[in-house]
Amino acid sequence: MSFTVAKLTPVPPGNTQDRFFARAGTAGMPAIVSGRGSILIDDRGRELIDACSGPFLASLGQGNERVLQAMLAQGRELTYTYSRTTRHRANAALTGRLAAIAGPGFECAHLTSGGSEANEMALKMLRARAVSRGERRRFRVISLMPGYHGATVQTLGMNGDIGVSGLWGPLTVEAERIPAPLTFRAASPKAAADSSIEALHAAIERLGPETILAVVMEPVGGQASGVNVPDPSFAPRVRRACDAFGIGLIFDEIVTAFRTGEYLAAHHDPQATPDLITLAKGLGAGYAPLGAVLAPRTLADELADSIGFAVSHSYDACPMACAAGSAVLDEIVEHDLVAHASRIGATLRSGLRELAARFPLIGDVRGRGALLAIELVSDPATKGKFPPEADPGARIVQMALDHGLLLYSRRQNRGMFGDWLLLAPPLNIEEALAAAILDRLAAVIARAQDELL
Repeated sequence: MSFTVAKLTPVPPGNTQDRFFARAGTAGMPAIVSGRGSILIDDRGRELIDACSGPFLASLGQGNERVLQAMLAQGRELTYTYSRTTRHRANAALTGRLAAIAGPGFECAHLTSGGSEANEMALKMLRARAVSRGERRRFRVISLMPGYHGATVQTLGMNGDIGVSGLWGPLTVEAERIPAPLTFRAASPKAAADSSIEALHAAIERLGPETILAVVMEPVGGQASGVNVPDPSFAPRVRRACDAFGIGLIFDEIVTAFRTGEYLAAHHDPQATPDLITLAKGLGAGYAPLGAVLAPRTLADELADSIGFAVSHSYDACPMACAAGSAVLDEIVEHDLVAHASRIGATLRSGLRELAARFPLIGDVRGRGALLAIELVSDPATKGKFPPEADPGARIVQMALDHGLLLYSRRQNRGMFGDWLLLAPPLNIEEALAAAILDRLAAVIARAQDELL
């Protein structure tokens, strides 16, 4: 696919966001000047397939007219009003759409400006409920190592990242982290789940169940675990442990929503239904900063009838963001993009398995729907990891630009749990572009293997 770029004007370095980044990592960063659908154009004229939707966010790609027109119409009618002092139709429309998609048990939605805020808001809701019930000792959070939940001070303390303590530790309230049920190097997925559940029970006993507010987890992993898909027994057992001690369960679906073959990953297993679900990324789809906490009507009513929950940020439920979110959902539903993404994901997964058979650098292929990953190994026979000083994902991202691919990789934990590349293209990507991703990735991996192995 190609399209005309009216004018290529170099983007000058120095005052863009990367001014603050480590210099070593910004030398080859492309400057994007335009985009259409799943293609981005940089100021050198290169056409790059956005194989990861940015950070798994641009779920409809670039330039979707329905979303843009919805935002324009909303802006002409009502640009902004504050959610704490007013209500408006765009808010009601989006929350109603979310409730219909989420189904029973998630009748209410509290909107935020993004995923980090959504995760913090979910914790605040559960804390407010605990206080209203006289359970003031509930404040501790249990999360998984590795895992990722955001970049605010509170969510940094929940992340499964060993680098948090050294840099941010004095600022954060650290969660209790238990081992995530990583499947690749485990004796079996079930064994990994068993070990994590054993650690969960031990943590509950050690901390005291009356002190634990919530367990926060990604039902399918994102960047931090390379799209780890736990054994099916894992989430239901977490649910049962939470029920046994009155602990809240939060599913962080900021990455997984709309990508795994269901609208929500939580829909795959009714026995593991969480108390709250957080959304962001694909909900605003890159058109507006937008996140949400999905909650049951019973929780909203309990708070409204007791201490109330008037917690907000200035841009919560911004009318233009709400209009964007509603239009994104209209596109997803009317074009059946959840099913389309599942089909595209199956195509990509099959192609990735073929690449794994050809290239020893790829040790594992995993994922669900249109959220996929390949694990990179230094030794296929031993499933060897790369050393801490290496960053194979970053190197491959750089190589991929020369082959017309825009990938995303952000190493965490210095490779302690492995290194990987994710594929999460826009939900509406065409079959031809999906095939092109595989062709271009094959060339990239062949080149990387010569350098890295």
